[in-house]
Amino acid sequence: MNFLHEIHWRPEIGDPTPMGWFTVLAYGLAALTCWLAAVRTGRAPGTEKGSRGLWLCVAMIMGFLCINKQLDLQSLLTDIGRVIAWKQGWYENRREFQMHFIIALLALSLSTTLFLVLRFRAFWKRHFLLASGLAFLFTFIAVRAVSFHHVDVLLKTSVGGLRLNWLLELWGIALVWLAAMMDYQMPLGIRRPKNYRVTRD
Repeated sequence: MNFLHEIHWRPEIGDPTPMGWFTVLAYGLAALTCWLAAVRTGRAPGTEKGSRGLWLCVAMIMGFLCINKQLDLQSLLTDIGRVIAWKQGWYENRREFQMHFIIALLALSLSTTLFLVLRFRAFWKRHFLLASGLAFLFTFIAVRAVSFHHVDVLLKTSVGGLRLNWLLELWGIALVWLAAMMDYQMPLGIRRPKNYRVTRD
């Protein structure tokens, strides 16, 4: 129980502002549209290998980011790491551990991305907009997670009354949503390859 008491994070709304809720809505809409694209892709003949599974994966990612926008689960992870470091006596060296953790996380992310790109090359070639949106979002999230002071100051800069971090995050979400909407609205027959034949019993 002492471990739980030393964690500062609490399950509460992290950004109750109108823009915070608008971003949550944007993530939710993107997740729903990706799921609809997965369903649509599953019914279409001649689709790229793994298309339905990849769209479902993106839908789950956007759904998680939707929930995490308000719960701020990365703060919980940071809190747990802080308590563990304090109890095990290496709290003073936590910066070095953070650096190794970030490097390991980036290496895992890059290797996973490389595997997915090579494994499903045809899908990503046709879905460049989706790849751009995900890359944009993941880069934005990684930069926020590192939390360098000068980066935080830059992201809080206002452009036309809107913070730069709002614009960057919403831009990434918009790219993912647009890619999913394009796939969802695409006629089923347009995905059929030239050598596709309808067989009759």
